[in-house]
Amino acid sequence: MEIWQSLPLDCLISVFSLLQEEDLIRASTVCKDWCYAVQTPWLWRRMCLQRWSFCNVSQHLSHTGTHSWKAYYLRRSHLEMKMKSGRSCADYTCKTLRGHEGRVVGLAYLSGNDGRSDVWSSSPVVCSASTDGTVKAWDIHKGVSVWSSPVQSPMQDITVDPGQCVAVTSDSSGTIKAWKGSSGEELACFTSGFSKTTLLSFRHKDSSFLMVGTVAGSLLVLTCPALCEVSRHVVCDSFRLNLLLSSPDNKWIFTASKENFNSSPKVFYSESVCCPAEDEDSVCGSLPVSGCLAAVFLPSQPARLAVIQSDGLFTNKTLAVFDLALKESKYKKEPQAQQVACFAVELSQRSDVVLEARGHSTLLVADGNHLKVYTFKGDLVASFQDHLQPIAALCVDSFRVVTASRDLSLRVLTWRSDPEHGLTLESQYHLLGGSLTRSRGFTSVACDYSSIVASVESLDGKDVLKAYTFDF
Repeated sequence: MEIWQSLPLDCLISVFSLLQEEDLIRASTVCKDWCYAVQTPWLWRRMCLQRWSFCNVSQHLSHTGTHSWKAYYLRRSHLEMKMKSGRSCADYTCKTLRGHEGRVVGLAYLSGNDGRSDVWSSSPVVCSASTDGTVKAWDIHKGVSVWSSPVQSPMQDITVDPGQCVAVTSDSSGTIKAWKGSSGEELACFTSGFSKTTLLSFRHKDSSFLMVGTVAGSLLVLTCPALCEVSRHVVCDSFRLNLLLSSPDNKWIFTASKENFNSSPKVFYSESVCCPAEDEDSVCGSLPVSGCLAAVFLPSQPARLAVIQSDGLFTNKTLAVFDLALKESKYKKEPQAQQVACFAVELSQRSDVVLEARGHSTLLVADGNHLKVYTFKGDLVASFQDHLQPIAALCVDSFRVVTASRDLSLRVLTWRSDPEHGLTLESQYHLLGGSLTRSRGFTSVACDYSSIVASVESLDGKDVLKAYTFDF
């Protein structure tokens, strides 16, 4: 021990860089010199960046008056440990958010913890829209409504623009409205003329836009929050445009109708619809598939798109993966979709399919009460049947996957690295939503870094939200 105690500080730090959290903490109790060496910010910064890639320690610990990488690592890893174990009362609190008098048609985080901002001091705010004609904002930590809009026609859809702190809703009268997230003040109104619309908040360069899919198969592009029309495009005439997606780099917009098995999805180059040039058509192209059931962009491969397709008889189901690119010539711009993978998937005929993705090569397919994990090449990595009834929604991030089911439970699974298959999932625990004698189960779910919010379809027609908060 005397030899180790006589080592210079640089040598101790070099040795300690080989240790993990538990060993470092033990080493800090040996003597004063070791304790001093263990406090070296470089050691803990290195572990933070290895585990989370990006860390903003100045924001995380600004309210404490200190900026310690050690404190950051210990507090964030402690939070993840609670999210992984999920013991009721000890690891999380559950609040029921009541106030809607109708069905909840959608919910979204207006502000939340992304693991990069101040995880411990900020309180997430979630917005929800209902057939009772109101949109509400909820403080998740306090479990109370922050504001509620005046009663409108029954709501159809909701989306949010967190960057501008704006919520946007559409109702059955065809009215689209933008709401100030901090107060619920109405900012703008647009009359679409369509009783059913699908909304997508979208960012192009430094401006915000709203994509609107109509029941007539057209795509409207509006500014946000002013809601002024920028452009209009026909995608699938006479069929509802109910699937809108934007690529992670915001260069592509995917559009499709899940009601027409004969139509092909279209991809638009966002520049051409958000900033249209006079006397020039939009830059769009059809994918070489039809019968779109679900689609997703892969988060770490911005131009990679996965689509589940089926024929009208639901006998042939395939998952095709495309890499999108823009072909430019002197007089024309044209999208190109190169198919990089295609494989058959077994799906039931009675349930909706949910498709999500992680990273650049991992796909998750929820069908009935099954959850399957594939590589984008078609290798089945994992399969789960944790629920008794169909999975209604998925929430996926870099740490975990949450499945929301009609059996009134949420299943939490966490990612892990497998030596043979690479990235895979590990099933952890259930979060229960109440009694099935009073409800028909969960219908949607959303997550941020430290909380989970899901909507419950109540038998009396007055849906509620369940908010699960993991505290450090």
